[in-house]
Amino acid sequence: MANPPKTTIPTIKFVDNPNAPELYASGATGFFVSNGTISITLESIRADHGEKPGPMSRVVVGRLTMPAAGAQGLAIGLFDFLEKQGFKYEKPPGT
Repeated sequence: MANPPKTTIPTIKFVDNPNAPELYASGATGFFVSNGTISITLESIRADHGEKPGPMSRVVVGRLTMPAAGAQGLAIGLFDFLEKQGFKYEKPPGT
């Protein structure tokens, strides 16, 4: 009996881009799934300095959309990273 051919997974080179845009968000507002793609809506709290005192608003600053497998990897990797940094998950009260 012949041996089956060995399959190799190609290595994909990682290229860092120091000019990639950086986004600050104070929270993830919502999650949506469509056709195996996960969308995460990101928000940041902003003040309207046109009034005194400036009222605060939660403003959408971006959306991150990725395949479900990538989103799962992001969630697992982020949770693992936070745990290693000493952050412990505590379920918010009332949830």
